[in-house]
Amino acid sequence: MTPREKLNAQAAKRILISDGAFGTQIQNRKLTEADYAGDLGLTADQKGNNDILALTRPDVIRDITRAYFEAGSDIVATNTFSANVISQADYAAEALVRDINVESGTIARILADEYEARDAQKGLERPRFVAGAIGPTNKTLSLSPDVEDPGFREITFDYLTSVYYEQAAALMAGGCDFILIETIFDTLNAKAGVMAVKQLERELGRDVPIMLSMTLTDLSGRNLSGHTVEAFWYAVRHANPVTIGLNCSFGAEQLRPHVQLLSKIANTLLMAYPNAGLPNELGEYDEAPETTAGLVREWAVNGQANILGGCCGSSPEHIAAMARAVDGLAPRAIPQRDVKMRLAGLEPFTIAA
Repeated sequence: MTPREKLNAQAAKRILISDGAFGTQIQNRKLTEADYAGDLGLTADQKGNNDILALTRPDVIRDITRAYFEAGSDIVATNTFSANVISQADYAAEALVRDINVESGTIARILADEYEARDAQKGLERPRFVAGAIGPTNKTLSLSPDVEDPGFREITFDYLTSVYYEQAAALMAGGCDFILIETIFDTLNAKAGVMAVKQLERELGRDVPIMLSMTLTDLSGRNLSGHTVEAFWYAVRHANPVTIGLNCSFGAEQLRPHVQLLSKIANTLLMAYPNAGLPNELGEYDEAPETTAGLVREWAVNGQANILGGCCGSSPEHIAAMARAVDGLAPRAIPQRDVKMRLAGLEPFTIAA
């Protein structure tokens, strides 16, 4: 089976669990500049460059990834949210982009295979998956950063496509099953990511499944480039993503209506991983694991979820609570297009039995 087929087969049986935040867990380690910089000989300060820890403190990334598998994750993402040349330029570490992504993918792959083999020894069939995480960068193709020049763009579509291609190729070389283009605040940026993966797919001669996850910038349900959840889906569905969904943005309570809408129209798996509530006055997340789990359980009970996890502020404890909360609940039925109506140009959606 291909990774896409394996994921779909597992998701047809139960609600799957992804992982939680890496940033929060790394911050809790109170690492020093020396931890981040290692002996790489870089000229700029590296503290805060979480992605580079795959090279300088791989034990930290292994420990966090293992904690999520222990909590019940079926899917873990690589710690590569900012492992691209645009973001790494802030740390003068552009030359290490491939190494960071390959090593991050390898760390997650080894652990995923370990946990899958452990279950197989017990007679259990439970595949573990690795999603190669690609963040949005701090550049936008849709909006000008210069209020005096609305037509100005810092980068071009072709350049961003090449940035995403470099990262996606390295992640697949590290053993990832999927490419997760996440926290999408600009739909055009996501399209560059899709084009990069499709280019890689042609060169590898095989399917490279894409996961797409949008982030909202306001409670009305739009991202920074102005797309609603519905508009976003119709803008990217041609990419045939293995999952579509929402992450970050807000807590589960605020995301509820937008998950509900997306669940009705997207004819693919829905993966949602909200923040652990809203940040407090200190910018910290303090929503209890059982609270977050209870909120996402409502999505599951209402038939609106295939894969659940956590974003900012979430922890292995949040993931474990989610796993317990949805255990035994039926997964969301994926809407199927009516072929006759689609040929007529009407394309209604009905819920599969």
